[in-house]
Amino acid sequence: MNLVANFAVHASRRMIFDLPVCDLGWQEALAFANDLASMPVGQTVISFVNAHNMLVMLNDGNYREVLSSNLVLPDGVGLDIASRASYGASFPANLNGTDFVPALLTFMDRPKRIGLVGGRREVVEKAAENFRLHTPWHDFVVISDGYFDKQNSEGVVAEIERQKLDLLIVGMGTPLQEAWVAANICPEHARLVLTVGALFDFVSGTVPRAPSIMRTLRLEWVYRLSKEPSRLWRRYLLGVPLFLYQVARHRFAKRQDMLPPGTHA
Repeated sequence: MNLVANFAVHASRRMIFDLPVCDLGWQEALAFANDLASMPVGQTVISFVNAHNMLVMLNDGNYREVLSSNLVLPDGVGLDIASRASYGASFPANLNGTDFVPALLTFMDRPKRIGLVGGRREVVEKAAENFRLHTPWHDFVVISDGYFDKQNSEGVVAEIERQKLDLLIVGMGTPLQEAWVAANICPEHARLVLTVGALFDFVSGTVPRAPSIMRTLRLEWVYRLSKEPSRLWRRYLLGVPLFLYQVARHRFAKRQDMLPPGTHA
C-alpha cells in the first residue's frame, strides 16, 4: 500500500474483527480512489469485505495478512451490524464492489487504461463491452479469464505489464483473488487494483441484480439465495448466525479489555 492509502486507513477506520475497515462516505471514497489511481508512484489494492469474507478471514491467517495490507471497504448489512455493536453506528456508506466500481469509473473523468482479469472468457469479454458502453472515455483491455494456472501465471503477469495499465480489476473470488494479487502484482503493473469477486457476472448480465427495492433495503442476499439456494444456503443460513456469534464474541472481548485488571463483566 502506498503512503497516501496508508494514511487514510489509519485516519478514518473502524476495527471490525481486528481488521481496519475504511469508514468513508460515498463521495469521499470515490474521490480518494480516484486520487490513488492518479498517483505517479506506489500502488493501492482495494478489497470489498462482507460478512462472508470476515468469516473466511477468521479461519485464514494468510487472508487476514493480505487484507491488512489492502484498503478495505465495507460491503453489506453484516458490516453495519458489527460496526453498530462496536461503535454505536453503521458505516457511512455501503461500498460494495458491484455498485462502487461502475460509480468509480464514471467519477474518473480523465481517461484510464483498465485491465480485466477473471471470470469465464465470454463473461469477462461481455463485461468489458458493457464497461465501454458505460464509460467510453476509458480504454478497457481483457487480460485473461480466470481459468489459468495460479501457481504458474507468468504469462498473465507479463501481459499485464505489457499493457501499461492505470487500473487493474481482478474478479476471481475470495480469498484467491487477494492472494494472487499480493503474490504477483507490483506497483509497476497498475497504480490501483480492485479485487471484485463476482462483479463481472453482474456487469455482463450473466447474473441479474436484485430489484432496486431489495437493494435499498439491503436484502440483495435474500434475492441471491432464492436464485441459487443449492450453492448459497450454507453461506447465508449457516453463515449469518455464525457471523452474529462472532460479532457478540468480539464485542464481549472488547468490553473485557476495557475493564480494570482483575475485574469481570
